Amino acid sequence: MEIAWAGIIKYFSFGILGIYILCLIFIFIYSLTQLNMLRYFISYQKKKKSIPSLPKNLPFVTIQLPVYNELYVVERLIECITKLNYPEGKIQIQVLDDSTDESLNLTRNTVLKYQKKGSLIEHITRVNRDNFKAGALKNGLKSATGEFIAIFDADFLPQPDWLLKTIPYFDDVKIGVVQTRWGHLNRNYSVLTKIQAFALDAHFLLEQIGRNQQKHFINFNGTAGVWRKKCILDAGNWEGDTLTEDLDISYRAQLKKWEFKYLDDVITPAELPITLNAIRSQQFRWNKGGAENFKKIIGAVFKSSNISIIVKFNAFFHLLNSTMFLNVMIVAILSVPILYIKNEYPELQTLFNFSILFVLSTLIFFICYWFIHKKIFGGGLLSFMNYIKRFLMFYSLIMGFSVHNSIAVLEGHWGKKSPFIRTPKFNINQRKEKKINKYIIEKKSNYSFIELGFSLYFLFGLISAFRVSEKGDFGLFPFHLLLFIGFGSISYFGLKRSNNL
Repeated sequence: MEIAWAGIIKYFSFGILGIYILCLIFIFIYSLTQLNMLRYFISYQKKKKSIPSLPKNLPFVTIQLPVYNELYVVERLIECITKLNYPEGKIQIQVLDDSTDESLNLTRNTVLKYQKKGSLIEHITRVNRDNFKAGALKNGLKSATGEFIAIFDADFLPQPDWLLKTIPYFDDVKIGVVQTRWGHLNRNYSVLTKIQAFALDAHFLLEQIGRNQQKHFINFNGTAGVWRKKCILDAGNWEGDTLTEDLDISYRAQLKKWEFKYLDDVITPAELPITLNAIRSQQFRWNKGGAENFKKIIGAVFKSSNISIIVKFNAFFHLLNSTMFLNVMIVAILSVPILYIKNEYPELQTLFNFSILFVLSTLIFFICYWFIHKKIFGGGLLSFMNYIKRFLMFYSLIMGFSVHNSIAVLEGHWGKKSPFIRTPKFNINQRKEKKINKYIIEKKSNYSFIELGFSLYFLFGLISAFRVSEKGDFGLFPFHLLLFIGFGSISYFGLKRSNNL
């Protein structure tokens, strides 16, 4: 009986090791796609960029502003959009308002004020929120008179010359979308906003430039971009069956051979979420939507006869981007028992050496993100030292979010439907600003208690490094330390009175 149990434990240990290695390989391959993006990012920096001239006869443009209960930012948004520098009479503004609170009247009155000033602006409401943002955009498109459709979420504040910098690129009839880079109004508000800015900068500079330069699939980011109306309709219009309607229609448009143009030098500033619950809702939507779109679109990508194998391979990992959280979570959980398995079966040392793949992946991410940091903040020793601190903070906190994001990914792959939860906006850029905000969720998330449990689990992993053998085993110690800090920090932010802005 004892021998039988020993055999079962051995095979179970081998199973854990096998899953652990597969996830490590998957993460490593993904990191290599990032390294490839870096290659194109660097070559792009050396290119002389050609800027098309402004057409003499500017086309008619419709600007869509999808809003939902945006009490604190809607006035700021409308004021900003009405100040865009564009010929009078050639710009239509649609405020697509699905609000259910007092912001509905505020928006109506604000629109009326600008109508009296002569702006071609309208307030469009619906009886229900069918298909959420996608439904609002599709509904507005019915009465949109513009040849081009610019879209801004409630917290985005484009510069006055934004249209004059983007519309000229549509001189190329193959261009279906022009996407601009997000900026950050409140980057330095807190540790959480700094981390979000770090991650978004990497996406908008490394990934978007890299994909665009290689003619790989790229995604419209839901806001701060312009669509050719014909492209939207040719792609099948907006659909609300996933939580990331922007990624969905982006792939459908490119499968129809429309091209995207990414402008990294046109920056559209926006507000980053400042509370943990707001970040959670945004992260959940993005990660679950990514998994939903993988299920929906990857088959059409692989079946397409006019797309190269390399583009399909890249699209596979692009659509599985959010699934990296799940792989990181699995590797993290299994890394603690791996310590004990390694000590019990030293003959498998060769297989345990696969752990080096995570170190290599981390090194690749570190190198890639340094180039992004250097572009934004400049080079030099001091900048590099600040980057090391920022990267370690980013890496640990991203791991801390992995449980929450992994559940979102699993729900997406399993097909579990959930409503589109908006990310609340606050119109607060400095910590000294004190404002009462009705959209703050007072209830503490259950995830915070789960994350606290995981922080204790990885504390056990740290202790195990000393106890697993006579000499100890410290190969995974840095990994467990980052996990302990990441989960501990996220649970701390979640359990403290974070709503006291």
